[in-house]
Amino acid sequence: MKEFKNAVELLTLCTEKNLPISEIMRQREIILGETTAEDVDARMARVLEIMKDAAFSPVKKTVKSMGGLIGGEAKKLSLHQTSGKSICGNLLDDAITYAMATLETNASMGLIVASPTAGSAGIVPGLLLAVQKHYHFSDEQIQQALFNAGAIGYLAMRNATVAGAVGGCQAETGIAAAMAASAATELLGGTSKQCTYAASTVLMNMLGLVCDPVGGLVEYPCQNRNAAGVANALVAAEMALAGITQLIPLDEMINVMYTVGKKLPAELRETALGGCATAPSACESCHICS
Repeated sequence: MKEFKNAVELLTLCTEKNLPISEIMRQREIILGETTAEDVDARMARVLEIMKDAAFSPVKKTVKSMGGLIGGEAKKLSLHQTSGKSICGNLLDDAITYAMATLETNASMGLIVASPTAGSAGIVPGLLLAVQKHYHFSDEQIQQALFNAGAIGYLAMRNATVAGAVGGCQAETGIAAAMAASAATELLGGTSKQCTYAASTVLMNMLGLVCDPVGGLVEYPCQNRNAAGVANALVAAEMALAGITQLIPLDEMINVMYTVGKKLPAELRETALGGCATAPSACESCHICS
């Protein structure tokens, strides 16, 4: 298996080998990691196990974040859904609930999978676990989809960034949503090219999103943006599966995101010196003077 450096090379491999993105990435892990298929599969099974616990636990039992800014939101969403008052639909409701729950687990020092970062860790499991619940996919199928998500994350890390301190929240929740959209597209029967269309759509829709954590904590507005990111990912996957193509391919969109991110002022790149972090109410909640 040849290494791939960008989405064009990844899609070429998919065509040459007649394999989906997930399997190209899985084989890459086996070969470059000089390990066995059993070991790689076991590690991904553990990833899914951690994701499930992080997404489901706060829905059952409320946890409070270390900074005190979030906690209990996922349970409120779950109760709202069961009350019959939801306006989003069950799949999206579950996706945003799991996404927000994962951020609660993270902010309360629980175990999560950084996918690709801790601050964006709710989006990939949020969408995939919701899709699993409503379409009855097996754990093995979700694990395979996670390899697809990993391929998109790898391309972003290799050619741009996934760090809010470098590229803003578009590089964290944006890439996470691109990973989720691509994985969901493959899981629901989309082609490899459609997966890249979905990922490109997400980045386009989240372009320019700043990173402005209140009090410098990965709690607020991070949790809300995970919910928005998982919704964005679902929209992008739906568009790709409907046959909607993208004018700007994934490689170019990753480069656009990186360029925009580097042009964001330092105050809007995880320094807590701008954006939501400087709103009077935010400063008061953290006992920080603006």
